[in-house]
Amino acid sequence: MSYGIWLAILGVLGASNLIIARRPDAAAMIGKMAPYQGWMGAISALWGIYNLIFSILGIGLLAVAPVSWILWISCAVVQTALGLLLGVGVMKTFIKDPTANAKMDETIAKLSPFQGVIGLTGIGLGLAAVVWSFM
Repeated sequence: MSYGIWLAILGVLGASNLIIARRPDAAAMIGKMAPYQGWMGAISALWGIYNLIFSILGIGLLAVAPVSWILWISCAVVQTALGLLLGVGVMKTFIKDPTANAKMDETIAKLSPFQGVIGLTGIGLGLAAVVWSFM
C-alpha cells in the first residue's frame, strides 16, 4: 500500500504542470513538495530499478497471479522513469563520470516530452496498487 501511495505522490510531482493547469489551487500543495522532488526522484529511481530487477526475477508470479505481476512490473517501470526525470539533478551531483552524465542527459531528453503522461500514469498505477493491496 505504501508503494502505491509513494508512486501516486511521485506521479503528482511528475504531472504537476498538467495538474496546476487544470486546478490552480493545487499549486500550493505541490509547491510544498517541490523542494524535495530531487531527493524523492533519486531514491525512487533506485527503488524502481530494484523493483524492476526483482519483478523480472519473480516472473514465476505471472503464472500464479498475473494481475499482481503486471501491476508490479508496470509500477517499477513508471517509478524508475519518474525517478530519473525528477532526480536527475541530485544524481548528477554523485556521478562524476562525464560519460555517465552524458548518457543520463540523453535518457532525460528522451523521457522529458512524456513527463506529464508518465506522471498521470504513475498516479493511476499508484491508486491501482493501493486498491489492489486491499483485495
